Amino acid sequence: MRSPGSGIRAPMPDPRLFLAQPLSEGARLRLDEGQSRYLATVLRRAVGAPVRVFNVADGEWRAEIDAKDRQGLTLIVRARLRAPASGPDLDLLFAPVKRDATDLIVEKATELGVRRLRPVLTARTIVDVVRLDRLAAIAREAAEQTERLDVPEVLALTPLAKALDGWAGERALIYADEQGDDPAQAWGGAAGRAAPIAAALHSVKGAALAVLIGPEGGFEPGERRLLRSLPFVIPVSLGPRILRAETAAIATLALVQSLWGDWR
Repeated sequence: MRSPGSGIRAPMPDPRLFLAQPLSEGARLRLDEGQSRYLATVLRRAVGAPVRVFNVADGEWRAEIDAKDRQGLTLIVRARLRAPASGPDLDLLFAPVKRDATDLIVEKATELGVRRLRPVLTARTIVDVVRLDRLAAIAREAAEQTERLDVPEVLALTPLAKALDGWAGERALIYADEQGDDPAQAWGGAAGRAAPIAAALHSVKGAALAVLIGPEGGFEPGERRLLRSLPFVIPVSLGPRILRAETAAIATLALVQSLWGDWR
């Protein structure tokens, strides 16, 4: 047996790519420029090298590089490794923040199993334009690295009130309320503080859930009143400390997966 310090490196895992094209045994698939460059130039993979490919409709498959030319690489699909599957029906609504922090939210939300990413525009949102192609690329790369079979859908930036209008009532919305109302009142209710998130999640029984994280400056009073007036909204507290938006998103999603989602 070799000791951990023997200097022998573990073999690198086969690269893993999301492909929207149908996957089946024997299929030959042309890679786009970015994927071809990643395999051929970054990873230096040659013809015959193994690759794993996946999508939510067809699952994950073993493939190999079949041909290389000036236009890029072609793969041939060999055998299925995993059947199609998807995680819990979980949405994240978030107010975009500075670019690096928004990128982090998208990456970590993908790692934590979010199915849809829904940027929302609030009164105090500091960013009113998002590059959906950039966020979609970040989500795809995170899905490739974390072994999930689906890639989150990234929706267009929408005003919060519009996102709430016509909401499907069977999907509860966990709303991270950074402000308390009257700390002398009991937890919950119109005047009391939001309930601790763990207690609130124990009451969620549906198969679909969403999480709402606000902007750096928090929600304005009118937005808080609107949210608390809606029957599908569950205000929750994230504890006694004020969290950055990206921290709040990661912490909330981890608790949701632990108490409601697929970590149980």
